[in-house]
Amino acid sequence: MSIRPPRAWLWLAAVAGLLSACVTCADDDPRRWLTEMNQALAGRNYQAEVLHRGHGPVEKLRIFHRVHEGHVAERLVNMSPPGREFVRHDAELQCYLPDQGTVLTETRSDRGSLFGTVPTFDADVEKNYRVEFGGRARILSRTARLVQVTPRDAYRFGYRLWIDEESKIPLVTELCDAFGQKLEEVLFTSLEIDGPLPDALFRTSLDTSRYVWSRQASDPPPVQGATVPWRLSRMPPGFRLSSVGEEHMPGSDQPATHLVISDGLASVSVFIEGPPAPPRRPTNGRGQAGSAAVYMKFTGGHQITAVGEVPPATLEFIASGVSPVPPARDSLDLADAARPRVQPQP
Repeated sequence: MSIRPPRAWLWLAAVAGLLSACVTCADDDPRRWLTEMNQALAGRNYQAEVLHRGHGPVEKLRIFHRVHEGHVAERLVNMSPPGREFVRHDAELQCYLPDQGTVLTETRSDRGSLFGTVPTFDADVEKNYRVEFGGRARILSRTARLVQVTPRDAYRFGYRLWIDEESKIPLVTELCDAFGQKLEEVLFTSLEIDGPLPDALFRTSLDTSRYVWSRQASDPPPVQGATVPWRLSRMPPGFRLSSVGEEHMPGSDQPATHLVISDGLASVSVFIEGPPAPPRRPTNGRGQAGSAAVYMKFTGGHQITAVGEVPPATLEFIASGVSPVPPARDSLDLADAARPRVQPQP
């Protein structure tokens, strides 16, 4: 399994990329602001402190981001115990785990940012979300404009983003349910933009002289156009199967099939494993991992786990429609697997 940065920043940055808008939008179009926000987070030099409020204790993060002569350096420091750090130089990612005395390293095949590789906010996404301006507010002595991304049904969550008018950095980002209720919040408490960022800021502050270094095997990239031995008979409106791959799950020697389902903004990962080996047991039920909901179902000798930042009912709806392709057919290609099925009203 790939090493990953703290959920708070991963969530905020994924939102930024997922809301990347078409470049033909007018300057007063809120989608244009989302495009410029994405470009600012990925392309500008900055350092900041960020608070994450959601499920569990409040997290405090320090973030350093630099782009110089085509090379990207990033460092994320979780200032809350146990004080983990993530450092990236282009494709090379290092995860410092002081609570385990370990440094995990990985070469990322996509060379993408810690923000992740994400789709664009296109016309198809607009079928499921409304994007509109709200008011203005003063945050960190800066004027911020509110951009609201509201779901058109109860299958997905929405976002409220207060974007700095000058830098286009999102100073406050909220994850909201279909009724506008805030579920999670990420807010900048300090921000310095375009200042000098020396190399020393992109080296860990931890004493790693006694740490054990371990290189993680890179996860295989998603395979586009691959065959899928599973049928997805129930998907909410707008969701499509976007990729298929394999993932090694904790406590299992065998890789699980990993299906990624997305509406262009929200995404759901579905993991399909064989019978769990002792001491693991078949599991059914719901759970929560930060802002992500989890739904687990054991059926037909397979453990199915659906994970995503969507309402729990959406995960259950998707997972309940996962079944093997009938024996008469060897496999189901991505286009067939993603073909829309009959959906009930939310």
